[in-house]
Formats: sequence, structure tokens, C-alpha cells
Amino acid sequence: MKLQNALIVALLLTVPALLSAAQLKLSLNKTDGVYQKGETVELSFSADSEQDAPLQLKIQKNNQEVVDQTLALPSGTSNHTFQYTFNEAGSIIFEAHYGDASDTIGIVISPDELNPGSQRPQDFDTYWTKEKARSKELRLKVDQQAIELDPSESGHEAYDVEINSPGPQPMRAIFAKPANAQPGTLPIVIQYRAAGVKGEWCRANTHEALKLSKRGNGALALDTNAHGMLNHEEEAYYEDLESGPLKNYSDLGNTDRDAFYFRFMYHRMLRSIEFMTRQPEWDGKRILVIGESQGGGQALAAVGLDPRVTAAVVNVPAMCDWGGPLAGRKGGWPKPIDWNKGNPEILEAVPYFDAAHLLTGSQATIFAEIGLIDQTCPSTSIYAALNQADGKVISYPVTYREHGWPKGEDREHWDVHAFAARNAFIEDYLK
Repeated sequence: MKLQNALIVALLLTVPALLSAAQLKLSLNKTDGVYQKGETVELSFSADSEQDAPLQLKIQKNNQEVVDQTLALPSGTSNHTFQYTFNEAGSIIFEAHYGDASDTIGIVISPDELNPGSQRPQDFDTYWTKEKARSKELRLKVDQQAIELDPSESGHEAYDVEINSPGPQPMRAIFAKPANAQPGTLPIVIQYRAAGVKGEWCRANTHEALKLSKRGNGALALDTNAHGMLNHEEEAYYEDLESGPLKNYSDLGNTDRDAFYFRFMYHRMLRSIEFMTRQPEWDGKRILVIGESQGGGQALAAVGLDPRVTAAVVNVPAMCDWGGPLAGRKGGWPKPIDWNKGNPEILEAVPYFDAAHLLTGSQATIFAEIGLIDQTCPSTSIYAALNQADGKVISYPVTYREHGWPKGEDREHWDVHAFAARNAFIEDYLK
């Protein structure tokens, strides 16, 4: 649904002590940043010393600039509070500059009313029924090689695994589990990796797989890499991929649903689940998928495509509401429609891989962290996707979170609240 220009009513409430640029902090009257249409938003700022400069306030709606305000504040002012009301569902980002200091904070208005900007293709379910059958019919072939572990890990086992998959690359990952676990006793946890090629965050990691296998009361853990890459290679291998066949990979084949890069990524995701569910130690009940950014998008796709997945934990997930630009909002990474609104082939192909459509009717429990100042995976794109799920959704909006992890005081607060809540959910689910 297209958001109209919201009526912004700003009222200056108080005027006590003008502050210096050394420190500037924005705050809200609701700590989670979630408001309903017509509800009063109180935006307060404070600084720690007087600054001979006006306050510059930029207000963005739906991650697009709407208005700039230059406010000449009376001398001696230390705190200011502004009131706003917004009458359309969407996101608002406040960015303040006061001399050399700055701060940014975000809110979301009536997030339950947000829906995908693109239409779900009429043959969506038919298409994915055929794709899943294609994956299922491919006889599972696994190359599994034991990884030598430090003696301190004697209670666990780890393996490099290569799993055949439809498309040009297999699924490659690191599989870890408690040694001597009894059949039918352990849940599954699968981690999908964020965007990029050569970064450490894109690659499967033995330590990370082992750490996942120790969560809760123990788990069958699979730490995947993003592209079916080999594990444990020299840096040159990943650099060559990034500058060669995987350069701008998110655009590859985006004019054809059968050639689109994410089709093959989702097939690898499906094969990872198939491999894990064939482990004799699986309890036959719990499958938890986790991921951040691109990894979060894959986890949401897993929820939508495989009903055996029972829970997902996603941080600032990508691949959500690519059709956002058609409704006056930014889409989620990699924004295929934002950059190609005039290309009918892309408009036709990419909705088949949009988490906002994949989640329709899904039953899994989803824990989602949402950054309210995230420009890469906008909050509106994530809410538009989550609103299509039929299972329990636990949304955890963070007013100061950009796409990356917070820093400084914000990081301290995030560790204690958002990151702790995520970890608590995982621990409880895997017990």
C-alpha cells in the first residue's frame, strides 16, 4: 500500500540550556519506537555543553528524505522536546546535527498495517511446488570429512560437508554435534551466512559450528557458507571469487526466475535442511534456522519453503519486500526493484524469491530484530514480510540500530537487551 505524505505537526515544548557539540543524544517517549497512527511522538535531544550553532534536524519517511529543519535555539538551552504525529503507516528516521555532534533515531508507525509492495504471482505456489520437488528428487550425495579438533573439544565431532544441489554449486558447510548422542534426542540448528564473498562473516567456521552445537542442551549444528564455496581456503581463493564469478552476484540472472542467483541459493538452503533431517540423532521435532542480513533472508525463506522448520531467529533480514518501491518505500537488500523499476522482466522474476511472499501462511515461530535506522534492510521491508506469516512473530525493534552492529554506548545497551533477548530465545528453544 502506498504511503501518502504524513502530516507532521512539530511543537517546541521546552527551552532550557543550549548544549555543546561534544555529546548529542536523541530519545523518544516510547523506548521501542513503535507508534500507532495519530499517536504523539515526543522526540527529545540533549547535549552536554553550549554550541554556537543551530540544530539541524532531517526527517526521513520510509527511508527517503522528507523535510529538513533548521532550528535556531535560544541561548542557554540544554534540552528540547518536539511533538509529532504521523497519520500513515511507515517508518520515520530523525537525524540531528548540532555543531560537530550528531545522533540518529528511528520509529515505525502502525507496522501491522504494512504489506508487500508487489503482488504475489498467481502461480507462486505451483512454481515452488515444482522447485521443491526438483530438490527432493535429486538423490542426496554427501561428502563428509572429519575435522581434527583440539583435545578440549573431545566431547564433540565436526565435519566438512559437501551436499549436492540443483544449480552450479553444492551446499558446503561445517557440521558439528555432541559425540555419542543417542538417536532421536537432539534438535537441529542451521546458520545461514550474510552477504559478501571474501569476508569472514560469509564463511562457515569450525568454532562457530561447535559453539552452535553446545547451545541449549546440545544440538545438531550446521554452519553454512554463503555461496557453496570451499571451506578453509587461502584468502586468494575468496578474493578471486569476489572479483570474478561472484562479482555483483545478487544481480545475476535477475531478469529470469529460473536463472536468478537466489533460486540456487534457496536450493542450497533446502538441501541443508534435507541433510540435517536425515541425521539419526534428530529429535524429529525441532529445526531452528538463524541468520543475519542475507542469512536472515535465507532463514525466512526456509520458514516459508519447508514446513518442517519450526523456528527462526533473524537479525535485520534481507530479501524482504523487494516490491517496496512500488508502494513508495525502499525494498530490502539487494533492492532489485529499487534500481530497476522500469524493467518489466525484473518486476516479473524477483517476486518469486521475496520473503514477503514466501512467508505467506507459514507456521514457524519467528524472532526478528529490526533496525529502525537501517538503510540496507529497512524496517518497513521486514514488517511487510513478517506480517504475512501465520505463526508466532516476536519482533524486537531497535531505535538506534543501523545495519551493522551498534557501537559505543548503543552497543552496551544492545548487548544487554537485544542481543541478550536473541540468545535467550535460542537457548530456551534448544533445551
